[in-house]
Amino acid sequence: MTIKETFEAFNKLNVLIIGDVMIDAYMWGNVSRISPEAPVPIVSVNTKENRLGGAANVALNVKAMGGNPILCSVIGDDEGSKVFIDLLRKIKLNTEGILKSKERITTIKTRVIGNNHQMLRIDEEVETPINNKEADTLTFVIKRIINQKKIDVIIFEDYDKGCLSPLLIKTIVSFAKQKNIPTVVDPKKKNFMSYTGVSLFKPNLKELKEGIKLDFNHNNSKELGKVVAGFIKKQNIDSALITLSEKGIYIHNNKSKALIPAHIRNISDVSGAGDTVVSIAAMCLALKLSPVLTATLANLAGGLVCEKIGVVPIDKKQLLDEAIALKL
Repeated sequence: MTIKETFEAFNKLNVLIIGDVMIDAYMWGNVSRISPEAPVPIVSVNTKENRLGGAANVALNVKAMGGNPILCSVIGDDEGSKVFIDLLRKIKLNTEGILKSKERITTIKTRVIGNNHQMLRIDEEVETPINNKEADTLTFVIKRIINQKKIDVIIFEDYDKGCLSPLLIKTIVSFAKQKNIPTVVDPKKKNFMSYTGVSLFKPNLKELKEGIKLDFNHNNSKELGKVVAGFIKKQNIDSALITLSEKGIYIHNNKSKALIPAHIRNISDVSGAGDTVVSIAAMCLALKLSPVLTATLANLAGGLVCEKIGVVPIDKKQLLDEAIALKL
């Protein structure tokens, strides 16, 4: 399959995304003076914007690549939930997997941007786990969607906000295996060791070190390889994809291991890059692309979105052009 054919094949994929969703809110403005009340800059706001974030940003990336994202999560029953549902409907994303809870608030992360630099972030959120009834309902809805639709890959997008629990993870991973659906994880700290038996595990370096409670010299490729090999064996994981910031990305499974260097970029904002990486990697996995090609495309995509300010999905044409230029 040529790279162009691969990108066309992305259009046929149904991607189920389970995890913590949020609104990424932005206040854009100019800074020209310091406050007389405290030694802080005054941002004169001229634009406000709401964007889909967290697992919903993964859905945006899947959609940007031509795939069909199906999003499953729990949000509040509040003003934020109305904004969130409106954002989904504006881009014609299905809301069947979105449950509302009267016991929670919808997560909103507000970034204050002055002179094109992030000055401050304000988080409104609840991090406690969803209750048992909500977890049971969410599990039921996820299973129903899997039974009713052809799902090509499942992504767990974990932001430690309480949507994903060890029991829900275990149940859905087991159910996916019965259906021969590959599973991909973008983990965080709380559930790090709960994703036993998944197809692809994608932490960043900090998350890996915190998750396995081990500091190691990641600049030593042998040491990195040994740590990752031990982890995937212990967790019965097929492949691990470790993002290494400016060092690039590391792919490791039983058949191959490779360090893909990062491309030189004009980095503006790294927020949301992990969402892009896991989206591309999952879609490549669904198409059964080679581990090295999967890592290379995910690495390219993650770098490209870092050139934009704020959380933005990948530009499919730009990614294809770069892939062609690299003769992938």
